[in-house]
Amino acid sequence: MKHFLIIGFLVFAAFLACNNTSQSKALISAEEMKTMIEKETPLLIDVRTPKEFEEGHIKNAKNIDFYSETFKEEMAKLDPNETLLLYCRSGGRSGKTAKILQEIGFKKVYDLEGGIIEWKKKGFKLIK
Repeated sequence: MKHFLIIGFLVFAAFLACNNTSQSKALISAEEMKTMIEKETPLLIDVRTPKEFEEGHIKNAKNIDFYSETFKEEMAKLDPNETLLLYCRSGGRSGKTAKILQEIGFKKVYDLEGGIIEWKKKGFKLIK
């Protein structure tokens, strides 16, 4: 019985190792994003429209409009090895963007859960 458990554990560990990818996509809280921005130099991407961006955005964010005809081309120009922090208004567009980025080979993609709405709710600053 003991051997069966050991073999089962080894098979399970091998399965996890084979299914582990070098890509990372995660939902992160506003607090986690704020900490990452303060401790690292990630590329912060706001995928809202230019009008939404002008109304207020997170400091140092780059605006790449999800609805732009050149959206995918602009995203593909980014370094796939760089840490990317994404956000939109509520998380829908940035979630879709995270999926697209993973599909084209980006390694570290983080999506702000709840978007800029959650960022503001936590009392974090925006710039205009």
